[in-house]
Amino acid sequence: MNHLFSPYQFKGLELKNRVVMPPMCQYSVENKDGIATDWHYLHYVSRAIGGAGFIIIEMTDVEPDGRISDYDLGLWSDEQIPALARIVEACHKYGAKVGIQIAHAGRKAEDAAEPVAPSAIPFDKDWKTPRALTTSEVKAMVEKFRQAVQRAVKAGFDAIEIHGAHGYLIHQFHSPLTNQRDDEYGKDLTKFGREIIEAAKAEMPDNMPLIMRISAKEYVDGGYGINESIQFAKQFQEAGVDMFHISSGGEGPIGDSGKPGTHAAYQVPLAREIKASLDIPVIAVGRLEDPILANAVIGNEDADLVAIGRGMLRNPYWTLEAAAALKQEITVPKQYTTGF
Repeated sequence: MNHLFSPYQFKGLELKNRVVMPPMCQYSVENKDGIATDWHYLHYVSRAIGGAGFIIIEMTDVEPDGRISDYDLGLWSDEQIPALARIVEACHKYGAKVGIQIAHAGRKAEDAAEPVAPSAIPFDKDWKTPRALTTSEVKAMVEKFRQAVQRAVKAGFDAIEIHGAHGYLIHQFHSPLTNQRDDEYGKDLTKFGREIIEAAKAEMPDNMPLIMRISAKEYVDGGYGINESIQFAKQFQEAGVDMFHISSGGEGPIGDSGKPGTHAAYQVPLAREIKASLDIPVIAVGRLEDPILANAVIGNEDADLVAIGRGMLRNPYWTLEAAAALKQEITVPKQYTTGF
């Protein structure tokens, strides 16, 4: 019987449970150099001690102007590898596997002097108008993603996640609202994402899973829905994606026609449909911190893994607490056994 604390294996990724800490930006780089700090070390390792099976390091960017802010992590330089490798090694010591989310913020790069995007369309009237990338610059961007993945592999990560959600650069390319180009990357909206996937796979060991986070539904007027996201996800799957991390939104100001849910598990139906339509593993996320609910998502086979975001920000030991609540066996650090 599958449940939240059953083990899970996919390719070379062997997890002791189905609990995922999703990528959540900490905005805690100290010298604007993209290098992880002691805060990042303590933040992630404490969740490994707290029992999480799989930890995905926050959005880590492929160039300085690809960051949401100047205080985000980067992997555009070999100098950024050792601090990340230190985190991976420590998390492994406590039984957690570790992935990293590779990304570019595109027009949502708030601290960039001149953000870039598929087309010169700002997020809204209060944001900077981005400069449209030239065709040659788009191809160069694919190479930057490739090099970042290469560095992540050197750092010892167990999986790579490509960020194609939340209105960041890859999402901007596959959304018709933000991609109004007339070159090859406008005529085929998935071309940029597919080329990044193919470049990433070329740098990864065969047994390392490539995860892609997507927004399966947009909440802006004229935005795409689940039927459209199934179609572009199929193309990303064919290009090499092994697992999808299903989120939604982030592409622009909320429109009159579609407001994101605020209820528990509001994104789970999207994960269920992607999983069923593509016959591919998925991670569900979004207000799932109730252990009974998270357990049901696995037990009902709506998703293969469950990501607990805000719940883990509040409590590094959410996983240990959830196991106790569900009366499931879990290895508690010997220093904490008295508490359990």
